[in-house]
Amino acid sequence: MSNSNAKGDRRERELVNELDGAGFAVMRAPASGSATERELPDVLAGDGEDFYAVEAKSSSGDPIYLDGEEIEALLFFSRNFGAKPRIGVRFDREDWYFFHPGDDAVHVTDGGNYRVKKDTALAHGTDFDELVGHSEKVTLEDIGDDGPDQATLDVLSALERGDLTKEEAGEMLE
Repeated sequence: MSNSNAKGDRRERELVNELDGAGFAVMRAPASGSATERELPDVLAGDGEDFYAVEAKSSSGDPIYLDGEEIEALLFFSRNFGAKPRIGVRFDREDWYFFHPGDDAVHVTDGGNYRVKKDTALAHGTDFDELVGHSEKVTLEDIGDDGPDQATLDVLSALERGDLTKEEAGEMLE
């Protein structure tokens, strides 16, 4: 097994463990991509309400590319299984971010492959907590023209400076 495959396998196991810790029933397809004649997603997860089929990719570089056939197989499997298809990407020193293959943030190349850039993942991806229902993304558009109040701005500034952890800031903003 090449070093990059070993790293990808390790990242997939990491995702499985995180989903399990969040209360999902989860399984990693054995040798996904080569286990059978049919392409299988890397990870299947469900919590009784939400069911996901995830094609997981990690990279130290930018961007992450996905083979178009893998994504078509993910969509086919998800539709037949009743799961929500998701592309999960993890860049080194970053968290997992998730996209539906049809999201605008997922670029389809001229050759029919898929691409996710790191800055796009960070700005537009669904983070792990949002995927598992522990948080909900709020954008400036959601807040409206008035913008956040001064107390919210103070908490966000403290978070940006490193004076607060994400958890502490989240508790203060609830």
